[in-house]
Amino acid sequence: MPVSSTLAPAQDHHGDALMQQLSVARTVLLQAVDLLDNYLISDEQLSVSSKYLPGSTIGKHLRHARDHFVLLAACMLQPPPYILSYDTRIRNTPMETSRTSAKEALLEAIRQLDEVVPTADMKAPITLHAITPHMQEFQSTFGRELWFASLHCVHHWSMVRVIAGEMNIKLTDDFGFAPSTLVYQDRAAPLGKAKI
Repeated sequence: MPVSSTLAPAQDHHGDALMQQLSVARTVLLQAVDLLDNYLISDEQLSVSSKYLPGSTIGKHLRHARDHFVLLAACMLQPPPYILSYDTRIRNTPMETSRTSAKEALLEAIRQLDEVVPTADMKAPITLHAITPHMQEFQSTFGRELWFASLHCVHHWSMVRVIAGEMNIKLTDDFGFAPSTLVYQDRAAPLGKAKI
């Protein structure tokens, strides 16, 4: 049997897996767009400081979670070897205080993912640099980091949920819940059912 024919199913599987991960990333980022369009009514709500999560605001969480996707996409647009650091973020950006800027930034992150993910190699090796506070270096892959960025985003959406609750804003039942939780609870939510 030719080598190329033995590799095709694995490559198709990796391509399917990446497109599934892209769908998850798009879903969680679009949850934030929905928050901005349908739940927040003023820019000021983005910068209300949480009573329960000191120093936290909805705007800061939106920016922080989005940054991980943008940094990963930018990493993959460079020639290999791929070097990634999630610690090189810009803080106090317009998206932290402006609903319009936040929506534009989130939609731009989705556009970048739509450009990068379909042609990426799920197993592309990435060297991750992290301040822990000591400088550390880890070996990872593009697929693993794309999943991390989505799960990290869900984690921050759960904090957004708390801050919104402090302002008496009730979000959708699935906002800020991990796919594994939604599947376990058999919830009828976009991330609660496998799309096979």
